[in-house]
Amino acid sequence: MTILMFVGGEIFTSMVGLHLKRSKIITWNSEEKGTSVDPTDSADQIQLTIEQVPKYRAPRFETQNNVSSPYCNAILHYNSIKFLSFVVLGYFLVIQILGVASVLVYLALFSSTKDVLRNRGIKALTFSVFTIVSTFASCGFVPTNENMIVFSKNSGLLWILIPQVLLGNTLFPSCLRFFIWVLGKKIKKAEAKYLLKNTTEVGYLHLLPSLHSSLLVATVLGFILAGFVLFCSLEWNSEGLGRLNTYQKVVSVLFETVNARHSGETIVDLSTVAPAILVFFVVMMYLPPYTSFLPVNGDELRPRKFEGTKRTRKRIAKNLIFSQLSYLFIFIILICVTERKSIKEDPINFSVLNIVIEVVSAYGNVGFTTGYSCERQLRPEPNCMNKWYGFSGKWSDEGKIILILVMFFGRLKKFNMNGGKAWKLL
Repeated sequence: MTILMFVGGEIFTSMVGLHLKRSKIITWNSEEKGTSVDPTDSADQIQLTIEQVPKYRAPRFETQNNVSSPYCNAILHYNSIKFLSFVVLGYFLVIQILGVASVLVYLALFSSTKDVLRNRGIKALTFSVFTIVSTFASCGFVPTNENMIVFSKNSGLLWILIPQVLLGNTLFPSCLRFFIWVLGKKIKKAEAKYLLKNTTEVGYLHLLPSLHSSLLVATVLGFILAGFVLFCSLEWNSEGLGRLNTYQKVVSVLFETVNARHSGETIVDLSTVAPAILVFFVVMMYLPPYTSFLPVNGDELRPRKFEGTKRTRKRIAKNLIFSQLSYLFIFIILICVTERKSIKEDPINFSVLNIVIEVVSAYGNVGFTTGYSCERQLRPEPNCMNKWYGFSGKWSDEGKIILILVMFFGRLKKFNMNGGKAWKLL
């Protein structure tokens, strides 16, 4: 499971894509070796001649639009992608190595935390590696049955995991741009400048323009602040936080709100949390990781000119595609149909709100769940046992299959973010 989480995270897969992109450039060049280059050709065509000048040193220049030096543009474009791939690799490894080392040091210094693992037969190294990899990849798995509830008093451990949640998901583009800027001050100045100024030409989804990166940080912090204030105002004296002191409550609430976006680790039983907070968490889980507030200027509001005739089949397909929210409603309705018997016999556990939370959590690849409690049964079952598994563990096989499809749909949602444009709500 650790290996699957390690290689299945968004950052790792995007890094593999960068390395494949480099090899593709070299492959194209090998196939087309010996062809002449027209300075007016596109960047992709220029890249075919990279190996023809292996000893040529590209001069430093300000922009990529210097058509009088196609070889320089091609070499700089290739070197920039190569530099970016190694920056992402370094970021990916360094953050997680520091996280594992920090958790091991914390466990060595605080015996109470290590005793929790010892009582459950979990080795410190296994816990450290598994938890950091899971948190950084936004999987939400923790090798304890109680998730992070058992560590709610260990504020130091929560402080270690909070940066892993943010750096591995919502703040990755902003941190990546910052690291490129820092490295560009000392090494690879031309490549760093090219990456920072030509994010569209590079074609790396996680490398955002300067304004977008800055507004992304402000948006993420704004959501965290809103969730923090809401959680504190409604749950400060609740049963889940009642056994903690003030400092521990602050850290625990911060940890909970940070995880509400994508990681899904929790320090409280979500079934006991106020419905208003659960609705807020549903909205947070639905939002894509790089959601940010971008002011719209006047030019963007003007209708664009028609850019040529599109194929009829393609236009029809686009008109039939629904929005992300529409698909979620469809999935929720289907699950309510498959679980209609349980909804009727056990309405408190199988409430529509709990089903919505489970579906949206699966869509956002978060992992939040309200769980299942025998105490909430209207008709108590004599053999019922409370277990620390997800609420979907009590669903029918049909409902579980639909939820699996929701997980895949959520992981691939970036390919359908522009769906539903044919629907006009006036």
